[in-house]
Amino acid sequence: MTKICRGRRLNSKRLRPLLLIPILWLGLAFAFADSIGLTDEVIAWVKEKYGDDAGLRVEAWRALMRDHQNRSEGEKLKLVNDFFNDIPYYSDQRLWGQEDYWATPIEALTRQGADCEDYSIAKYFTLREMGVADEKLRIMYVKALNLNQAHMVLTYYPTPTSIPKVLDNLNGRILSASRRSDLAPVYSFNADGLWLAKNQGKGKKVGSSGRLSLWQDLQKRMKEETGR
Repeated sequence: MTKICRGRRLNSKRLRPLLLIPILWLGLAFAFADSIGLTDEVIAWVKEKYGDDAGLRVEAWRALMRDHQNRSEGEKLKLVNDFFNDIPYYSDQRLWGQEDYWATPIEALTRQGADCEDYSIAKYFTLREMGVADEKLRIMYVKALNLNQAHMVLTYYPTPTSIPKVLDNLNGRILSASRRSDLAPVYSFNADGLWLAKNQGKGKKVGSSGRLSLWQDLQKRMKEETGR
């Protein structure tokens, strides 16, 4: 099974078998600080290293988080989904010369390119920063049935028993999972752990602590970026 992570254009790349991934994901734990920490010093560093245009894109991200704290959660979802979906899709191989690389939001914005993991991760951290409770958010691996390929989205649960809404780069409309018959959930995760998915529900929690090298590397780079 290959993975499709389309943004504005069609592309795909190989994915390790989905059956192996939940084992690696058991018990994810986030060590990232509550605040993303986009200070003036960080913006200045981005401009110096990547240029003024990249700095302006990161400034726009900071303004998105800063200026819309008082919006409803529905409005925040749309603003964040639209903001990151506007980044063009590129494969990890093209952007990073690697089969699988999880970019930080700053990396996605400075490179002006992302794949489905990058979109979902950036939306997750941004909504958390804007005050959406972590327990309402899940990053979810799914199978895109129409394409017979693996994909990643962000899901939002208005209440603990709600059918989630789906934030996706394949379909820019934020729809209930009950209206996304083209997606079959596999598993989901957030700061609290990992759940094996069930149809439209939250699924069964299967872990609460563990290690994953891709996630550790992402966290390290995020800290390095904002620790100036």
